[in-house]
Order: sequence, then structure tokens, then C-alpha cells
Amino acid sequence: MTKTSRDRTITTNRRARYDYEVLDTLEAGLVLTGTEIKSIRAGRVNLSDAHARPANGEMWLYNAHIAEYSGGNLNNHEPKRARKMLLRRDQITDLTKQVSERGLTLVPLKLYIRGGYAKIELAVARGKKRFDKRRAIIDREREREARQAIGAR
Repeated sequence: MTKTSRDRTITTNRRARYDYEVLDTLEAGLVLTGTEIKSIRAGRVNLSDAHARPANGEMWLYNAHIAEYSGGNLNNHEPKRARKMLLRRDQITDLTKQVSERGLTLVPLKLYIRGGYAKIELAVARGKKRFDKRRAIIDREREREARQAIGAR
């Protein structure tokens, strides 16, 4: 994924990298309504409980909370509705195989706007066990201490 200066990150899922071991990432578009994109541009999004699943040959994003748009009317969107993700057919079949066979999961890492369109960075991930999380914390602390020791000299 090439990062351009026009990308504007709306939100990141910090919990995902703590709870999951990220194996691969890819970019997907989202099918949204008018009030949803306005709410996203206002930054009123939460991806902490979100995940993606294949259904009927399509990829769907579940539990992503996009708050109702304050300027909306009776036709405002449902905050936690399932949203269709835009991927190529070969990507969908590959991800479906990985999720079903190897017990992996699809977790959104961040939501951003590129060229006026909302995009989501999706990760193929494996859940971490409790001891994996402790190991990651210990490694991160050791790395920080080493950087401080080098910087102090």
C-alpha cells in the first residue's frame, strides 16, 4: 500500500495489535450511505469491536460503530449495521479460504479517507494467548530501556 499525502486517517484500532498477531494487511473500500460518510469525516467512528466475515461470496464488516450524523433526518443510518466491503473476487476467495481453514480472523486496523473515498486497512490475524501478550509487553519494555540507555550516552 502506497501512502500518499492525501490520506487522512480517521481512526485506528489500537486494540487489534494487542489482541492479535497481524500476518498480512490489505486495503478495502466500504459501501456507505450519505450520513455515514459525513459522520466518518467528523471522526465519529469506533473500530474496537469490529471484524470482517465472508457471506454469500461477499465480504462484510460487522460491529463497526459509526455514530449517527447529528445533521441527519429520519433517514439517518443504523450505527452498528453490517457494511459491505469492496474487494476483488480473487481476494475474497483467498480470504475466505484462510479464515475457514486456518482459523484466522479479519480485523480492521484503521479507517482513512483517500481521494474522497473511505478505505479500511484490513488485517489477516491470529488471536494471541495471554502469555503471548505478556511476552510482547516484556519485549517492548526491554526495547524502550535499550533506546534510553543508548540515548543517555
